[in-house]
Amino acid sequence: MAVVGRRAHRRSHCSATSTCSGSPCTDRWPRSPPRTAPLLSLRLGARRSLLVSAHAAAVECFTESDAALAGRPRLLAGDILGYGYTDILWAPYGDHWRTIRKFFSVELLSASRLAARAADRRAEVAALVKNLLRDVDGGSPAAANKVTLRPRLFEFVINVMLRALIGACLRGSDAGSFQEIIEESVRLNGAPSVGDLYPALRWVDRLRGVHAALARLQARRDALLDGLIGDQRRKRDANSVRDTKNKVAIDELLSLEETDPTYYTDSVTKGIVMVTMKKARTEIDTHVGLARLAEESDITNLPYLQCVVKETLRLCPVGPIIPAHEAMEDCTVGGFHVHRGTMILVNAWAIHRDPNAWDAPDEFRPERFLHDGSSNKQLVTAAATMPMLPFGHGRRRCPAEAMAMRLVSSTVAALVQCFEWDVGEGSAIDMAEGGGLSMPMATPLAAACRPREFVKSMLSAAST
Repeated sequence: MAVVGRRAHRRSHCSATSTCSGSPCTDRWPRSPPRTAPLLSLRLGARRSLLVSAHAAAVECFTESDAALAGRPRLLAGDILGYGYTDILWAPYGDHWRTIRKFFSVELLSASRLAARAADRRAEVAALVKNLLRDVDGGSPAAANKVTLRPRLFEFVINVMLRALIGACLRGSDAGSFQEIIEESVRLNGAPSVGDLYPALRWVDRLRGVHAALARLQARRDALLDGLIGDQRRKRDANSVRDTKNKVAIDELLSLEETDPTYYTDSVTKGIVMVTMKKARTEIDTHVGLARLAEESDITNLPYLQCVVKETLRLCPVGPIIPAHEAMEDCTVGGFHVHRGTMILVNAWAIHRDPNAWDAPDEFRPERFLHDGSSNKQLVTAAATMPMLPFGHGRRRCPAEAMAMRLVSSTVAALVQCFEWDVGEGSAIDMAEGGGLSMPMATPLAAACRPREFVKSMLSAAST
């Protein structure tokens, strides 16, 4: 399926030709647009599109032109996996989207809700460390077995979310099934669709099996979510006195279904349910110590660790291309006219590696986020002042950013605190990117992991 660029009206635009395939999406776009084309006008099939690869232009898209560019293109995945364009990712900008966004902001991801569920997140961090101890030969300090981190980290993240949503968690095979569904969702969301680029040829997707694959996946997702929602509904019906203090997000959704059943249908509810080592260790050992596990409250005293997280998000953004926006009305970006209906693609990968904005952009340098390379916490540069877009920008910015930063920082702190890590003798890390909307490693990371001597006693003391 050809993606043919169109020469635009000014010299700062250029044309490009590439082929959509199963390769990672960052391989399908120019890797150095900031040097030649901060804005690139494209024809993706019959769809007019604009690729934004400069930070200033991206900020303009999400500030001055944010309201005009807040729409979403109506793609096949959004219809089938997004419950008919009703979930927060795919819903068009308007009253419905604002209602869902408000729910996320108030009931699930507000500062008070995050603080209320902090104990759940601490418990899951401890469970992750214990699972890794079992994986490396029972936690023996002499052992340095290789562990594949992806399944453990997935189980950890999904259980943090499930604790907030339903007050329960999944282990073992149940977590594995959930992981398969999520990974398949990411893969199919990023798969090329003829009908998305040529709406008149939507029938081709049926012949190619794209529509059927999405429908099968949605049936599996529906069955899983029906079980979660049904279990919680039965618990509510069985309790005459409801616990308002420990109420989880799905309780609030079911209450809304009762008060406004025409709006908060099961489909809407399902859509909401679904969205350098040595220095770091020295810092953690100094400010946290060896007697307890690092917690979220420690992060403000760990500036170098914060820099490591930010630098990782800069070099490897979860979404190298920010989820597509669509112009709901004519507007101007970078001095160029953007027609209504144009699909806006912001190339975060290129912006994060723009040599005009970053020194040595392809090198991993956490110190770049410190004013003078010092580890003084007052000198940490706020992410808002740097040309980074790991969570998007503007009104459709990821609502879970605050929780993600808390979770990633505290988890990395605990893993660095509790284990010695190495790639293994004679090994190298394969940084090749996999396919789909995100940037997973094509080969899951397997690292040699040795627990530090104090870890077992620390966890035993914490559990008594």
